Amino acid sequence: MKGIKRILVILGAMAAVIIILSRCMNAGNDLPKDIRGEAYTGAATCIKCHKEIGQSFTHNAHGLTSKPIANHQLPVFKSDSNVFSYDAHQKVVIEKRAEGIFQVAYVDGKDVRAQKFDMVFGSGEKAYTYAYWKGKKLYELPLSYFSAIRNWAISPGFPKQTFYYDRPIGSRCLECHASYVEKKVTQTSGVSTDEELERGALLYGIDCERCHGPGRQHAVFHLENPGEKTAKFITIYKTLSRKQKMDACGVCHSGNALVAQKSVFGFQPGDNLDDYYAQDFAGFGGADPDVHGNQTEMLKGSNCYRKSETMTCQSCHNTHENIKGNLKIYSQRCISCHQHSQHSEATLAKGALSTNCIDCHMPKIASKLITFQQAGKADLSAYLLRSHHIGIYPVNSK
Repeated sequence: MKGIKRILVILGAMAAVIIILSRCMNAGNDLPKDIRGEAYTGAATCIKCHKEIGQSFTHNAHGLTSKPIANHQLPVFKSDSNVFSYDAHQKVVIEKRAEGIFQVAYVDGKDVRAQKFDMVFGSGEKAYTYAYWKGKKLYELPLSYFSAIRNWAISPGFPKQTFYYDRPIGSRCLECHASYVEKKVTQTSGVSTDEELERGALLYGIDCERCHGPGRQHAVFHLENPGEKTAKFITIYKTLSRKQKMDACGVCHSGNALVAQKSVFGFQPGDNLDDYYAQDFAGFGGADPDVHGNQTEMLKGSNCYRKSETMTCQSCHNTHENIKGNLKIYSQRCISCHQHSQHSEATLAKGALSTNCIDCHMPKIASKLITFQQAGKADLSAYLLRSHHIGIYPVNSK
């Protein structure tokens, strides 16, 4: 009898394990596949349990940093606003044609080049830059839309004398403007390579798993255990060290002077960023890092950061929120640490104390790397970006 009872107990335990595994396998089978691999599940799965975060993030600059043109409303489409003239002979016109919307180059009234809008980069807070596909290559279009002037201008870094359609956009650009792209690299000679991108294997924007790591196991566990409220099998930022938190943001916000050692599509929160980037000490930041794309290094040079043991990007930013440009909320976060800060009478007399902390202590500064050319103007217009070097600036720096 004891032997039979023992066998029954073992069989019962085996049956329970089989049922549990079967349920998990079923839950996993119901989840969508992801081109990044079996460990991933995609943002659509995350939204099932995180609807509010998903709705907010849909309008966040990270989520909007790239998208197909079909999901984008062109900001200007009036005949008198869609012409950019380089000189009396050359111009680029935004035109709607049967196949879509194009940037069309004209020389002395003759159509010499036309490329369709296929993809948009940027959230539009500062600008939209556009691209087109040619086979398995992605190229930048000559005109971008700049919010500061509410009109078209030459794309940053492009020549001002004539239109240019042949600037390639490689996977390195997409590593900070997308969540993944499948690529094929071919050695064309001893010192050069050729890269092809799969348009159908491009995940637009920065999604949940780009910041929190692969989430399939997390989703399966919580779908099978809805009563468990402690997040399992996913990275929660409050559990990371200070360096790990800064590294997670630094993947895309540590400047353009870094040398990539391997694709940061593989970076997961908790990884050491030094394993992915090497410092270019000849041009890296120096004493005056550019305001464009180098937010983490600028912050690290601030007294706020250096005198704190805990301050990170997340002290002020929650990427789940859609509060871009809300200086009142950001100022409240400053005040949470600076409740007793005093301003001198001289400062107050000069009118430097604004209605917020940000304009004075994190003013907008012209990038040394990005400018843009407006139609009919010989000078280059400044591309202003918010400084992340928190400090005391001259009154007229706002």
